[in-house]
Amino acid sequence: MSESVAARLQGTGANALELDGVARHFGALVALTGISMRIAAGERRAVLGSNGAGKTTLFNAITGDFMPTAGRIKFFGEDITDLPPHERIRRGLRRTYQISQLFKGLSVLDSIFLACRGVSRRRFSLLRPAVTDVSMAQAESILNAVHLEGDRDTLVATLSHGQQRQLEIALALAGAPRFILFDEPAAGLSPTERRDLVAILNALPKHIGYIIIEHDLDVALRVSDYVSMMHNGRLFKEGTPREIEADPQVQEIYLGGRHG
Repeated sequence: MSESVAARLQGTGANALELDGVARHFGALVALTGISMRIAAGERRAVLGSNGAGKTTLFNAITGDFMPTAGRIKFFGEDITDLPPHERIRRGLRRTYQISQLFKGLSVLDSIFLACRGVSRRRFSLLRPAVTDVSMAQAESILNAVHLEGDRDTLVATLSHGQQRQLEIALALAGAPRFILFDEPAAGLSPTERRDLVAILNALPKHIGYIIIEHDLDVALRVSDYVSMMHNGRLFKEGTPREIEADPQVQEIYLGGRHG
C-alpha cells in the first residue's frame, strides 16, 4: 500500500483498529474494562501507563492471544473479535513481545526469510530459495530497514540484546503488515540503541500504523502521533504527545513531577 493510498484512507475516515467496550476478566480479576479506541490507518499511537495498567492485556486481546470477555474489535472495518491469532496475522496484524522470541540457532537473514516465507503462499514449500525468490528479496530489504545489513550471516544467539530487538522488528515487518503492536521495544537498550530504535520506527513506511507500549517516555513521545494513558485497566487520558507531557495529572501519577 502506497503513501497516497494511506492518505486516501485517512481522508475517508478509515480506521485500522476500532475497539468498542473491550473487557478482559481472569476469574474475579478485572484486567480491562470498557476500552474504546479509534486508530486511523497509518496512525502511530503510544499506550502508556504504570505496571499492571492493562497495556499488554490490551495487546493480547487485539491479537487474539486472549479473547476479550466483552466488547468488539474491528481491523480495517472487519470484525476480528472471534478470529484466532493466525487469521489476524493473515489480515496484516503483527506484534512483538516484551521477551524476545527468536530462533537462536538461525542466522539473521534466515530468520527474516522464514518470517517472510511463513506469511506467503509458498509457506509450505521445502525447496531451497532461488536467487530471485520474492521472500528472499523482501528479507534483504527488511534487513536494511532495521539496520542489520552488516549482520546478515550472524547467528542470532550471538547478537547483542539491542540487535535482537531490531531483529524482532524485522520479523514483524515480514509479509507487508498493515498494523504492528510493539510491546516495550526499548526495554534493556542502551542510549545509543534507543536512538537507533527511534530512527528505525520513524523511518517505517507511512502506511504502516502501530501502537507502541513503552516505559521510556523519551522514546514513546518521539515516535507517536497520539497517546492513550491507561490506569487500572481503563483509559485514563488521551492527547497529543505535547499535551500528555504537559498534563499536571499525568506528571504527578506517571512522571513523578515535571518531565524534562
